[in-house]
Amino acid sequence: MTFSASDAPQLALGDVAARQLANATKTIPQLETISPRWLVRLLHWLPVEAGIYRVNQVRDASEIEVACSSRDEADVPETFVDYIENPREYFLSAVNAVVDVHTRISDLYSSPHNQIREQLRLTIEIMKERQENELINNPEYGLLNNVAPSQIVQPRGAAPTPDDLDELLTKVWKEPGFFLAHPQTIAAFGRECTRRGVPPATISLFGTPFITWRGVPLIPSDKVAVVKGKSKIILLRVGESRQGVVGLYQPNLPGEQGMGLSVRFMGINRKALASYLVSLYCSLAVLTDDALAVLDNVDVTQYHTYRYE
Repeated sequence: MTFSASDAPQLALGDVAARQLANATKTIPQLETISPRWLVRLLHWLPVEAGIYRVNQVRDASEIEVACSSRDEADVPETFVDYIENPREYFLSAVNAVVDVHTRISDLYSSPHNQIREQLRLTIEIMKERQENELINNPEYGLLNNVAPSQIVQPRGAAPTPDDLDELLTKVWKEPGFFLAHPQTIAAFGRECTRRGVPPATISLFGTPFITWRGVPLIPSDKVAVVKGKSKIILLRVGESRQGVVGLYQPNLPGEQGMGLSVRFMGINRKALASYLVSLYCSLAVLTDDALAVLDNVDVTQYHTYRYE
């Protein structure tokens, strides 16, 4: 007669039964779509008290006459600086959501993690991802829809090259801040640099390494879309004092939780649903045309064959 292992007498408490008395360590809900949102961090943000930001500009700088000092005071030209009479105004855009949580859920199931707090946290993360997408792609104020035609560069080849980024730097040569591109585009540029024998240097920002070109960092964002293997590279100068690109937000909101972000309790209805209004107000302004340039239609899928002797 033969005996299997399952027929042997149990000499000690088994794992499955023992786990019934153990407490599992639980994480907060993990959301894969959360990204670092570097663009939001690197922009200079300005409070807009009444929700309107007007960009005043000089009409024609070439008409302003000045002269070096002369012994003959009669040679001093008379001039004035004229302004555009109908300057562009930027209005803050709102991203809103209402979060509903049944009071029974929040009362009974909020240990170890508070259900209301986690519902609001995840909603805010999704809204901030949408915010970065709007800053890049919004049809009214997004970066890609506010590039002057003279600031659009076409690539010399298919893949993005150092020559292409140099051309972008000629468009935004006054204190360029950073390049912005999809991670696949940055990888394609890195491959091209390696092929040419000019591997780009790296710097550390926020404790994270970024590759650079001519000392200007390439910042990744998955909101710069890749469509059929083609994408774009954006170069921008930031800051109001530099006449660059600035982010706009509404300060002093009721229930303010962050820059332009508010959470307000809306009450509990007859079905015991507690509602919270989450609002995020923002926009973006390009103060001068030469603060922004785009390398258009770059191929991020091209691979080169390397030969090693």
